[in-house]
Amino acid sequence: MYQEERLLKILEYLQYSSNLSVHEICNMFTISRDTARRDIVKLVEEGTVIRTHGGVTLPGLVDTIRNYRQRLEAHSEEKKEIAKRALMFIKDNEHYFFDVSTTVSYLAKGLNKNVTIFTHSLDNIEILSENKEVSVHCIGGCLNKANRFFYNIDYKNSISGIHFDVAFLGAAAITVDGIYYANHEDAFIKQTSAKQSDKVILLADFEKYGKTAYYKGLNWDQIDIIITDRIPPTLYVDIIKYHNIELNIIE
Repeated sequence: MYQEERLLKILEYLQYSSNLSVHEICNMFTISRDTARRDIVKLVEEGTVIRTHGGVTLPGLVDTIRNYRQRLEAHSEEKKEIAKRALMFIKDNEHYFFDVSTTVSYLAKGLNKNVTIFTHSLDNIEILSENKEVSVHCIGGCLNKANRFFYNIDYKNSISGIHFDVAFLGAAAITVDGIYYANHEDAFIKQTSAKQSDKVILLADFEKYGKTAYYKGLNWDQIDIIITDRIPPTLYVDIIKYHNIELNIIE
């Protein structure tokens, strides 16, 4: 196989995985470590990958994820439609966890049931403060100003003992390995809320598939339903089917 073919396959693989090691490249193409390193050097020189300790990753992983306000404007129509579909899963007199996700903020805006909401999102709190039908509980602590969520070092105790009927969660990045987020404090809160929920519903537009972020919040087997705007790439459809996740695509 020519080098150009290997480089293309490396880039294709990185679209579905956060990184690739030298050892994995050697095994993929049955080549020596020196050849693998030359391939990496070529990709780095072209600016298509970034070198990491022991391998490569796509540039998107080291980019700062757009802050909340910027994300809110991106793909807003798709997010509104996803949130509208998610409203179908909300029933009166139940307890829900609402994530800091921009898509979930649209869900908060459309909420029209008598429910109890727990959230660490500053924007969700602001939105729901005007809703007389909703009982709102803030998971407080220090405010992350860029992404507008509260976090507490003792985050486990802040929601321990609370049972949620459903946790509505967003995603910064969807990979073959699971669902990832930009902040480790935020990822920990999502992990805890998912474990304490009867059902986990992921709200994620198509652009999140194949992206990369640093901190893992969910394994695939923790997700019950995915609401999205388009059919995911084939690789992800296979993963979704394998884990018996309900795929709900807006029309």
